Amino acid sequence: MNTPTLLQGLIVVATPPETMVSVVVVGAGACGLVAALAARDAGADVLVLERDAVPRGSTALSSGLIPAAGTRWQVQAGVLDTPELMAADIQNKNHQEADTQIVDWLCARSARTLHWLSDQHGVPFGLVTGFLYPGHSLLRMHGTPRRTGDELMGALTNAAERVGVDIICQATVSALLVTADRRVCGIELKRPDGTTEQIGCEALVLASSGFGGNAELVEQYMPAMKGAVYYGHAGNQGDALKWGAALDAQVSDIGAYQGHGSLAWPHQTLITWSVMMMGGVQVNRLGMRFSNEHEGYSEQARRVIAQPDGVAWNVFDERVHEAAMGFEDYRQAQASGAVVQAQTIEALAQAMAVPSANLNETLTEVTALSQCGGTDGFGRTFNVQDQLKPSYRAIRVTGALFHTQGGLVVDQEARVIGQNGQPLRGLYAGGGAARGVSGSGDSGYLSGNGLLAAVMLGATAGESAAAQALRSSNGALGPMSD
Repeated sequence: MNTPTLLQGLIVVATPPETMVSVVVVGAGACGLVAALAARDAGADVLVLERDAVPRGSTALSSGLIPAAGTRWQVQAGVLDTPELMAADIQNKNHQEADTQIVDWLCARSARTLHWLSDQHGVPFGLVTGFLYPGHSLLRMHGTPRRTGDELMGALTNAAERVGVDIICQATVSALLVTADRRVCGIELKRPDGTTEQIGCEALVLASSGFGGNAELVEQYMPAMKGAVYYGHAGNQGDALKWGAALDAQVSDIGAYQGHGSLAWPHQTLITWSVMMMGGVQVNRLGMRFSNEHEGYSEQARRVIAQPDGVAWNVFDERVHEAAMGFEDYRQAQASGAVVQAQTIEALAQAMAVPSANLNETLTEVTALSQCGGTDGFGRTFNVQDQLKPSYRAIRVTGALFHTQGGLVVDQEARVIGQNGQPLRGLYAGGGAARGVSGSGDSGYLSGNGLLAAVMLGATAGESAAAQALRSSNGALGPMSD
């Protein structure tokens, strides 16, 4: 008789359930769907489980931009990039804190992964041009035409349906099934009506993201974000960490996260950081700048939160506004009335309800620095091409937590690693469930690191899980073994 024993999010079973699938993926965000596509292309039957009514995840709330080096879209634009240059940029931003082997692996497979998604599965990528994101030495951010994560998710969902990936929504994974020797062999899922069922698998991929939606864990591991607006998926409760702890997995960089210092408030629409990179500045409600906006939008979140009332204003001009209209999120902000416009600094100050004298002093200094290519006291260098001129625009914003960057330690096959340094049998992870490449805090986040880990580790996890499942089904390693 198969009598289960419940233990810290695990159910120990004598034998796997009768219902078996080669590869089960937990989570239907970008990581989960890319993993499913990779496993399906490798010949495995795949089941994706998603707690929401439709596949979206944190990806749908992002800009959907993925960094990659050496792509054909870069070549077409005359950008000569290499994985080595990209890896160096990532490590420079994270202060050399990330796993070198993982960084190198993700960069090395970045171009071929995007080419595969485009050629094999019809995802319409293109290169984002016109400005560099903070920390990137070359243009390497790729996105779908509207530059939204929702559009990217739509393309991935359609691709999964075309190749026969089964996606079950409103299915919350409540526990992992393991054998007595702790080999992962399936999951237990719970339906909205409270019923449960068990599904066995040869390999399991955790693509359930991080723990940004868990206020207690956020307060514990990243106190600077306590009480901050969370602009991520509410389902990111740290399930992968819980299961990993029960299996004695390694966890690293648990205090790392991606924030964003430009969430329109109270409209809660993401405002592209191109506004800052093309010459815009941020001021507080006193009309004064408080940081180097070019260091990065992640660390800017806590800086904005530290300002009076926890808000700031993005100040820019018509030229920047027209460029930002290429992003759908910005167009939504414009349509919702979040963007104010004025012909003079005095009128802009009145619209922003900030002291006119202070704003005038701030923008006068910015203009002077732009005209001479000067560097301000915060370390930001200005240039004449990005000089702000009437008419002006402004958006009130706050800082927000987008997603966590620490998680389960994985190797170059996306296998979860135990405390003994050996892979946990049958378990793979990617995206926010796995340790990212942003180091230990918020300042190590390089634009696109989240989707880099989601897409590249997702593809790796899918390939590795499929290979394991096919080996097991062929009896090459014996039943229920690795």
